Amino acid sequence: MPFATIDKIRVYYRLEGNSGLPMLVLSSSIGSDHSLWAQQMPDLLEHFQVLRYDTRGHGATDAPKAEYSIELLARDLLELADALKISQFAFCGLSLGGMVGQWLGMNASNRLTKLVLANTSPRMAPKSNWDDRRRTVLAGGMASIVDTSMERFFLAETLAHADPYVSTARAIFLGTDPVGYAGCCSAIRDMDHTKDLAKIKVPTLVIVGDRDVAAPWTGHGEILARSIPGAKAVLLPAAHLSNIEQPRTFATALLNFLLPSAATYGADPLEPGFAVRREVLGEAHVDRSIAATTDFNREFQELITRYAWGTIWTRPGLDRRTRRLLVLAMMAALGRWEEFRMHVRTALEHGFEPCDLKELLLQSAIYAGVPVANTGFHIAIEEIEKLKLKD
Repeated sequence: MPFATIDKIRVYYRLEGNSGLPMLVLSSSIGSDHSLWAQQMPDLLEHFQVLRYDTRGHGATDAPKAEYSIELLARDLLELADALKISQFAFCGLSLGGMVGQWLGMNASNRLTKLVLANTSPRMAPKSNWDDRRRTVLAGGMASIVDTSMERFFLAETLAHADPYVSTARAIFLGTDPVGYAGCCSAIRDMDHTKDLAKIKVPTLVIVGDRDVAAPWTGHGEILARSIPGAKAVLLPAAHLSNIEQPRTFATALLNFLLPSAATYGADPLEPGFAVRREVLGEAHVDRSIAATTDFNREFQELITRYAWGTIWTRPGLDRRTRRLLVLAMMAALGRWEEFRMHVRTALEHGFEPCDLKELLLQSAIYAGVPVANTGFHIAIEEIEKLKLKD
């Protein structure tokens, strides 16, 4: 298992994705571990190498008996980044993780490219609440506060459904070391960033759940958004763990903020369009298309590259797999068989498996008609066989 020794404790971490991509660090809530971000990972790994870790006192990281501080938790992360030779990174922290992010923004902004503060606050008053919580868990264990904590983490309607991610969050909460949890309660109790938020100079996004009773907009998120220069804010229809209750909306807000916009390319999506077109269709196909371009069709080729590939395919709201499925289904339903064949071939060359095509075509048989699926199966079989011959 991947551990790093930081300040005489073992810190558990997971570093995932392709090296060379921009680095994103995810930091979790009190009472959770790195798995808090499971639903965002498929979307994030398309664009980032991602470092998740278990905060001191949580998950597989050691839980020394002590009263922690936000600075201590932030320095744990900086030392972990140093150990992994990560010089700069974008950072997204939720709840306690967002408090760590505030400290980093105020004291180590040179390490950050962008900062996302989700469902968090610069100050959690009154202090007595956190002393009471410390005493309760140290005396009665995590089970003594699990029900009230779940009611703060999630909306009542979310708890009423058998959501596996909610069940996982509850199990992880119950498995948290009470000593480590109490140590983090001390860190939250003693934190007050309200006077120093203006020191944060990196681009910042504040995400708030509009029904979050733990860190609501009023008195919490609004202070962050108002006090951090240039900060943007997004409100989600969720309680405290908004990334579990609104996983796709959270991921979209995160990616819209973190990824470069068309303005990065001089407001012309042609260049990113060519990049995405090559990633989806392959270098050879795009090279053939470019070689076949003439004065007669050049403007048309630029139109589809600029708007199909550079404007729609670059949007982060859907992952590449989902977009491929949608294109294949629509090309089949419309009988655009030349385009269908091309997308079948390139999909198989970029990670699709025959079972994916089978399910898509069975679905097409029901909603677009048996003749459509019949032709689609014939083309898919031909392309699968061609790929076997290549191998």
